[in-house]
Amino acid sequence: MDDQQQLIENWNKAYEDKLGEKPAIFSSGAKDQFSAFVRFNVYLPESPDAVWKDKEMYDSFIAYYNEKLAEEDVCFVTGKRLPSTDRHANKIRHAADKAKLISANDNTGFTFRGRFKTSREAVSISYDVSQKAHNALKWLIHRHEKMIDNRVFLVWNNEGDVIPNLQADAMDIMMQSKREIERDPDTGHIIAGGVKKAIDGYRHDLSYQPEVNILILDSATTGRMAVLYYRNMNKGIYLDRLKNWHESCAWEHRYRKSNDKFVVFYGAPATKDIAFAAYGPRASDKVVKGLMERMVPCIVDQCTIPRDIVRSAYHQASNPVSMERYEWEKTLSITCALIRKLLLGQKEEWDVPLDITSTDRSYLFGRLLAVADVLERMALGKEEKRATNAIRYMNSFSKNPGRTWKTIQESLQPYQARLGTRVIHLTKLIDEISDQFNIEDFNNIPLSEKYLLGFYSQRRQLYKKKEEENNIEYT
Repeated sequence: MDDQQQLIENWNKAYEDKLGEKPAIFSSGAKDQFSAFVRFNVYLPESPDAVWKDKEMYDSFIAYYNEKLAEEDVCFVTGKRLPSTDRHANKIRHAADKAKLISANDNTGFTFRGRFKTSREAVSISYDVSQKAHNALKWLIHRHEKMIDNRVFLVWNNEGDVIPNLQADAMDIMMQSKREIERDPDTGHIIAGGVKKAIDGYRHDLSYQPEVNILILDSATTGRMAVLYYRNMNKGIYLDRLKNWHESCAWEHRYRKSNDKFVVFYGAPATKDIAFAAYGPRASDKVVKGLMERMVPCIVDQCTIPRDIVRSAYHQASNPVSMERYEWEKTLSITCALIRKLLLGQKEEWDVPLDITSTDRSYLFGRLLAVADVLERMALGKEEKRATNAIRYMNSFSKNPGRTWKTIQESLQPYQARLGTRVIHLTKLIDEISDQFNIEDFNNIPLSEKYLLGFYSQRRQLYKKKEEENNIEYT
């Protein structure tokens, strides 16, 4: 309170000079004290329950408040005549949120004028329904939300069951389901069916087919909020769509979690990681939330991934010198997943294991680049961290492969001479890949996205085969 013992409406520097430190209530997200939420309790010997748990108490308050409400009108939600309201809740996403989903307080503009005389002619919602709907939404957001730059991505099940997160990658879904990550006993490779089994584990009770809801909310202005996307679907269909996404947009990923620890999994990447792969690791929240919204229909409605997202990721992956080493490795595997998904839509099936029978021009050029990278990395040794010529020229290689390959191959000659017989198998491999080209395909026409698939698969096979023998770190 101020020196007149009146509530201070808004805190300012003048009060700070007089009263000292800023009270916590003004730092809690409330705009002013009058909009703060007050919680109270009453202690009575005959009523051991807290007030907020006393059904008789809040039923009494509801009955009292209903007497104070405006006249009755037909509620468009229930179809009954109930006390109506045109003052709907705000603070939906957090305590400082002023945006409303339902609002018609513009009596001078053209929100409803010209079509209706009053806002209630446009829509009439009862106070009871409005309170129940908005408070239920607040509770769901507080419990389940994933929020980026005030855009809410919300997925929930009507029965309160745990369901896999729409935005999660395959590793997170397996961890959420508490399923052990399955590996091949001989090679130690991640078994591809792990995420499929994890998603199937959520089908424990589909006898009555409960529903799943997907909702995206955001506000363009301070006072107006909109539902950007909404789907209500059968839980079984939701799990089928999610499983299809994690099967069709799957690739092998190796993410760096800390300085010395990596996590390896096979499946689809998280939508937030796709945003960073497409627009760079320092993309703003505004860009990230926009891409995540565009990816939701690709998962839920099985729409095709927008071509511009795949192309952006392709250009990022083809320019490794623009980012940190491990950021590029992550971008590369995510881009391969997106390319695989895009090509599946064109009835072309590609996978992580190397396809030595493919004669696709871009795929073969990608394999050549991978062999050059591994050969030079062997010569540089584990201690030398600088990028190889193959990596440095990667962007140019994707645009002018014939000319750039000549430059890369010439730069390999000193390393081949230094290593001698240790790299005979790699030199022979370069010749074998070159023999698979049609002579007219060895030119400077820019490469398609498939070259990244060839690069990743060939590089992966060489490192997996030789990492122990040559003490090469597989990254």
